[in-house]
Amino acid sequence: MHVVIMGCGRVGSTVAHILETHDHTVAIVDQNPEAFRRLQPGFEGSTVAGVGFDRDVLIEAGIERADAFVAVSSGDNSNILAARVARETFGVDNVVARIYDPGRAEVYQRLGIPTVATVRWTADQILRKLFPEGAQTEWVDPTGTVQLAEFPVSSGWIGQTVDKLEDASGARLAFLTRYGEGLLPTANTVLQDGDLVHVLVNTERIPNVAQVLAKDPEVEI
Repeated sequence: MHVVIMGCGRVGSTVAHILETHDHTVAIVDQNPEAFRRLQPGFEGSTVAGVGFDRDVLIEAGIERADAFVAVSSGDNSNILAARVARETFGVDNVVARIYDPGRAEVYQRLGIPTVATVRWTADQILRKLFPEGAQTEWVDPTGTVQLAEFPVSSGWIGQTVDKLEDASGARLAFLTRYGEGLLPTANTVLQDGDLVHVLVNTERIPNVAQVLAKDPEVEI
């Protein structure tokens, strides 16, 4: 893929290098030419000095052939404006913008612009480390109806199969994290000690699902 990144800060430069290691081509845009010093000497992509939502600047960065656009400058308004220009003017479908204001991020998410709300994300990560109990939301659909959440599971579920967990909770187990790697389970997959359980569930049912999974499963006699 060819990816255009707006913002050559720590996040933008890191994303650029990761994309290159996966054999994608990258162009990175920043108003300040000095920002390109954050790129490692081996960076093979192109750098374009200019405003990231300026059409001519984006064209120079290859937006017309881009498969994805990433807006990670320090300004919420600039990131959203650039994301909209990439999508609406140049037809780039795969667009993501970093937003510092969580409330604003939710608005744009509902408008179909994928966002990463850094303040909310950081706060959630800190709370997850401090208080691991309780469901931790990982994704919400634009209507707020369905969530992907990580649920703590009682040790009594270890050795039980996925289908039993789903039957008891009424939710769908989307995937497991096992030994740090994602695992797509089947109905007969057996839960192991240390598994992280990620569940798709209707938002209104999260408390019920959390209550079921926090208790040992009922023993069949």
